[in-house]
Amino acid sequence: PSMGSVGDSYDALMENFWSTLKIELVYRTSWRTRDEAENAIFTYIDGWYNTRRIQKDLGWRSPDEYETAWHSDQTQHDEATIVQPEPTGAR
Repeated sequence: PSMGSVGDSYDALMENFWSTLKIELVYRTSWRTRDEAENAIFTYIDGWYNTRRIQKDLGWRSPDEYETAWHSDQTQHDEATIVQPEPTGAR
């Protein structure tokens, strides 16, 4: 069944995700029980796909590395360095 609704692009995103999951995990592994398979898929999604995989749009960093760098950069700036916009006169 469709993952999105009429007029949105969620179907393409989900098809890409499921394709990647199958190629990188499902087709390369066999499990003895359904529980083993479910745990492996959960681990892939939660522990690998979302947090450790490097991504071009994040400067070839993982989401974890990108977020850590972002927070580190934010803590280096104090409130004094925040530039306030100049008021624009009456309209």
